[in-house]
Amino acid sequence: MPEAVIVATARSPIGRAGKGSLVGLRPDDLTAQIVQAALAKVPELDPAEIDDLMLGCGLPGGEQGFNMARAVSVLMGHDHLPGTTVTRYCSSSLQTSRMALHAIKAGEGDVFISAGVEMVSSYAKGNSDSLDDTRNPLFDEARDRTQRTGEQGADSWTDPREFDALPDVYIPMGQTAENLALLKGIGRDEMDEFGVRSQNLAEKSIANGFWEREITPVTTPSGQVVNTDDGPRAGVTKEGVSGLKPVFRPDGRVTAANCCPLNDGAAALVIMSDTKAKQLGLTPLARIVSTGVSGLSPEIMGLGPVEASKQALGRAGMGIGDVDLVEINEAFAAQVIPSYQDLGIPLEKLNVNGGAIAVGHPFGMTGARISTTLINSLQWHDKQFGLETMCVGGGQGMAMVLERLS
Repeated sequence: MPEAVIVATARSPIGRAGKGSLVGLRPDDLTAQIVQAALAKVPELDPAEIDDLMLGCGLPGGEQGFNMARAVSVLMGHDHLPGTTVTRYCSSSLQTSRMALHAIKAGEGDVFISAGVEMVSSYAKGNSDSLDDTRNPLFDEARDRTQRTGEQGADSWTDPREFDALPDVYIPMGQTAENLALLKGIGRDEMDEFGVRSQNLAEKSIANGFWEREITPVTTPSGQVVNTDDGPRAGVTKEGVSGLKPVFRPDGRVTAANCCPLNDGAAALVIMSDTKAKQLGLTPLARIVSTGVSGLSPEIMGLGPVEASKQALGRAGMGIGDVDLVEINEAFAAQVIPSYQDLGIPLEKLNVNGGAIAVGHPFGMTGARISTTLINSLQWHDKQFGLETMCVGGGQGMAMVLERLS
């Protein structure tokens, strides 16, 4: 059975939504730049041999609407290349990598593009809050209770099923983080400390050239070349963030310093069978060993990495002690902390160059971005096995085990 290997990666800088360096770029145009950059790293590959372009996007609509992947193929001049756009929210482009893995294992193709994009700057105004045409009213009772809890404050999380309501699949992600902080007893002080850690590690890794290795400069419509992430901040201290007000609940624990911002960005991987890579004389960067996906209550979706990681590790015949480095997407410190603790991940192996709290989290981009960062980190630290995992809106988790090959 063929193995699925990653032979090239590319990712854009990550911009701050609405006011950052990538504002004005269309998501399909940005994705085309990044996919072309990934393909340029594999000159031995004839684009006519690519079987499919699979693009993850967390919230399709507006400029991210229709089948954006097909638009990207045509924008690149490859109208022979089919494309599909997939959403699994935060893990959309991890899902596309999983699809490439499955197709290669099934013998239904040899070469795939797994890409992801999210341009929050491109969302229609009010899009994230104007979901009345989407929401199923059967979730309203739990939604209303969450809103009252946020306004009145609470000292514990109550599962909606305890008052005979369905858990709200549309619950705002910040509310899920507050729920999890209550459920797991994660305090504001601990969350702030983790957020500062992310910023400080990212600052250090910018200085030593780590992040520069993986970022592909992009050109905006104005002709500006962008080659750095907007998010990381220098000199962040715990004392400096301690006075920030909670974002989601008056008495809450989630602040702008211990959660990810809203972002723009795109990333792409070239994934092929090991037999095709050998035929082309390529030395792969990494092998996809296994993946996992899990579901849990949407109200505490932040614990999604736990079961998904156990699945992926189990399918690989590995335990957490066999993994050299771990990347957990830092949507909120409130969810990363209990996830890494429940999985028994040593902190010195976790997000060692900083994570999304500093770097950013463009939803559809994140799966492919973390794969890129994990491969970069395994190379930088001369390690072999890595685990990437994340929580997913709506109550899911996803994970993938990678083995570095070069």
